[in-house]
Amino acid sequence: MNLDYFQLIDRIVEFNLEARTIVVEAQVPQAHTIFEGHFPGFPIMPGVLLTEAMAQSSGWLLLGVTRFERMPFLAMVKEAKMRGFVSPGQLLTIEAKVEHEGSGFAVTSAKARVGTELKCSADLTFRQIPFPDPSLRVHMDAMASKIGFPLQAMTP
Repeated sequence: MNLDYFQLIDRIVEFNLEARTIVVEAQVPQAHTIFEGHFPGFPIMPGVLLTEAMAQSSGWLLLGVTRFERMPFLAMVKEAKMRGFVSPGQLLTIEAKVEHEGSGFAVTSAKARVGTELKCSADLTFRQIPFPDPSLRVHMDAMASKIGFPLQAMTP
């Protein structure tokens, strides 16, 4: 997890195109300036960043489902629930599943756990459009390689 660059996913653990699911891991940093103010004496991962980690996980899933033909952009968060605290140094496991896709939008459900303990969940809606700039596609290809995205899911 690289909070400074808003890259919240470290590695893809499992990608199942047939089931339209993904499992990723994200190691929360042991130390970061964000924890100095959130909260002094009781550092926890901000809920907005947990939601973003679920959105990024869902985004990678949608990229694979569309074979990298369309870029997903977060459009709506529904039913977000923070169920427990995530502390510095903990390993998040995030699961996402496509619930619906059509008319240029997709809906996923996502859950983040530390070990077996559910920490948060949300239903996320994405607008899916062709890559708006070739340099974004180049960047996403490089990130896919870095986090272990299955290459067979990147091309038609």
